[in-house]
Amino acid sequence: MRTSIVRIGNSQGIKIPKVLLEQCHFGADVELEIQDETLIIRSASFPRQGWDEKFKSMAAVGDDSLIDGGLDSQSSWDEDEWQW
Repeated sequence: MRTSIVRIGNSQGIKIPKVLLEQCHFGADVELEIQDETLIIRSASFPRQGWDEKFKSMAAVGDDSLIDGGLDSQSSWDEDEWQW
Protein backbone atom coordinates (compact mmCIF):
# COMPACT_ATOMS: atom_id res chain seq x y z
CA MET A 1 0.00 0.00 0.00
CA ARG A 2 1.30 3.46 -0.87
CA THR A 3 0.57 6.77 0.77
CA SER A 4 1.85 10.31 0.42
CA ILE A 5 3.79 12.50 2.81
CA VAL A 6 1.64 15.51 3.73
CA ARG A 7 2.39 18.83 5.40
CA ILE A 8 1.13 19.14 9.00
CA GLY A 9 2.00 22.63 10.25
CA ASN A 10 5.80 22.93 10.25
CA SER A 11 6.17 19.13 10.14
CA GLN A 12 5.30 16.39 7.73
CA GLY A 13 3.38 13.18 8.26
CA ILE A 14 1.62 10.29 6.65
CA LYS A 15 -2.00 9.20 6.78
CA ILE A 16 -2.24 5.60 7.92
CA PRO A 17 -5.37 3.90 6.59
CA LYS A 18 -7.85 2.70 9.22
CA VAL A 19 -7.53 -0.93 8.17
CA LEU A 20 -3.78 -0.87 8.87
CA LEU A 21 -4.29 0.79 12.25
CA GLU A 22 -6.82 -1.87 13.20
CA GLN A 23 -4.48 -4.68 12.16
CA CYS A 24 -1.58 -3.21 14.17
CA HIS A 25 -3.72 -2.54 17.29
CA PHE A 26 -1.99 0.81 17.84
CA GLY A 27 -3.01 2.79 20.91
CA ALA A 28 -2.74 6.54 21.29
CA ASP A 29 1.09 6.42 21.47
CA VAL A 30 3.59 4.78 19.15
CA GLU A 31 7.38 4.43 19.08
CA LEU A 32 9.38 5.36 16.00
CA GLU A 33 12.74 3.83 15.08
CA ILE A 34 15.05 3.96 12.09
CA GLN A 35 16.86 0.80 10.98
CA ASP A 36 18.86 0.77 7.74
CA GLU A 37 16.94 3.75 6.30
CA THR A 38 13.62 2.10 7.19
CA LEU A 39 11.08 3.77 9.46
CA ILE A 40 9.60 1.33 11.99
CA ILE A 41 6.40 2.23 13.83
CA ARG A 42 5.35 0.06 16.77
CA SER A 43 2.97 0.31 19.70
CA ALA A 44 4.47 2.24 22.59
CA SER A 45 5.79 0.08 25.40
CA PHE A 46 5.03 0.78 29.02
CA PRO A 47 8.08 -0.39 30.99
CA ARG A 48 6.42 -0.25 34.42
CA GLN A 49 3.31 -2.11 33.35
CA GLY A 50 2.60 -5.02 35.69
CA TRP A 51 4.75 -3.71 38.56
CA ASP A 52 1.79 -3.74 40.98
CA GLU A 53 1.31 -7.48 40.52
CA LYS A 54 5.05 -8.14 40.84
CA PHE A 55 5.28 -6.14 44.08
CA LYS A 56 2.30 -8.02 45.52
CA SER A 57 3.84 -11.40 44.67
CA MET A 58 7.17 -10.30 46.20
CA ALA A 59 5.41 -9.26 49.40
CA ALA A 60 3.51 -12.57 49.53
CA VAL A 61 6.81 -14.52 49.70
CA GLY A 62 8.60 -12.00 51.93
CA ASP A 63 10.96 -10.79 49.23
CA ASP A 64 10.23 -7.11 49.76
CA SER A 65 12.63 -6.23 52.57
CA LEU A 66 14.97 -3.26 52.31
CA ILE A 67 18.46 -4.17 51.10
CA ASP A 68 19.96 -1.15 52.83
CA GLY A 69 18.12 -1.68 56.09
CA GLY A 70 21.29 -1.16 58.15
CA LEU A 71 21.29 2.56 57.35
CA ASP A 72 18.64 3.54 59.89
CA SER A 73 20.75 6.17 61.63
CA GLN A 74 20.61 9.73 60.44
CA SER A 75 23.65 11.84 59.74
CA SER A 76 24.29 15.00 61.72
CA TRP A 77 23.07 17.00 58.74
CA ASP A 78 19.80 15.04 58.77
CA GLU A 79 19.36 15.66 62.49
CA ASP A 80 20.36 19.36 62.49
CA GLU A 81 19.40 20.78 59.08
CA TRP A 82 16.54 18.73 57.68
CA GLN A 83 12.98 19.67 58.61
CA TRP A 84 10.39 16.93 58.40
